[in-house]
Amino acid sequence: MNTQTIITKDELLQHWLAHHNLTRKTIEKFPEKELFEFSIGGMRPFAELAKEIMAVDTPGLKEIITGEKTEFVNDKSITTKETLLKKWDEDTPLISEYFSKLPVNRLHEKFKLFGMYELTILNHVFYFIDNEIHHRAQGYVYLRALGIEPPFFWDRF
Repeated sequence: MNTQTIITKDELLQHWLAHHNLTRKTIEKFPEKELFEFSIGGMRPFAELAKEIMAVDTPGLKEIITGEKTEFVNDKSITTKETLLKKWDEDTPLISEYFSKLPVNRLHEKFKLFGMYELTILNHVFYFIDNEIHHRAQGYVYLRALGIEPPFFWDRF
């Protein structure tokens, strides 16, 4: 096995957090009503997509670190842009906290997350990032349809 390092664990975390920061900027761009109600083609409103991101990434990392089974929970108490951003800001440091507790030697360990998906822990982390990018892209489509310029995709910091 080749042990040459391409990216460090900290660089991976910083990459993820940069995407997380860009998703927050995307949430901020939405008018309140449209954040919770606007959709295209049967897709969910962006608030629902953002809540899914929060229901997957932090709880998923927590389950990986603690081994305590986690259920997917859509937080129905989040009904305003303010509460969505508040929860986003509360969860974001938890990504760093849990990720810092993940030993590098566990990244290639297989782990069954949410009682459903058995992948390597690294692939779960990639899924968390990819899922967020995917949903943020849906938000960009919504913003454009609403006549609102989304944040530049490279403006992640």
